[in-house]
Amino acid sequence: MTEQSYIGIDQDENGGLTHLGRIVRDAWVFDILPETETCAGWDRGQMQVLYEKVYEAWEPYAHLPSRLPDDLRKRHTEIYATAITHAKKKGWNAELKDDD
Repeated sequence: MTEQSYIGIDQDENGGLTHLGRIVRDAWVFDILPETETCAGWDRGQMQVLYEKVYEAWEPYAHLPSRLPDDLRKRHTEIYATAITHAKKKGWNAELKDDD
């Protein structure tokens, strides 16, 4: 059995607007990872550890961007606005479909 690894946020579907992509972006927001880290090649264990760090970083803010302090909220807004713009250029559509 071969271990699957993450393709990396820059190669992820929907411009990286996936569950794993959001974990990576949130890690950038909280300076857990530098924005140059795409996590390409990371195994499930590494992604789980990253998820736990990101989850812990969100806890003081009830996992709500609106509760972030101004500097983190600004960083979050910028990172996600860039991601959404990029994803839309690649054809991503935020509208839910019947099977979503």
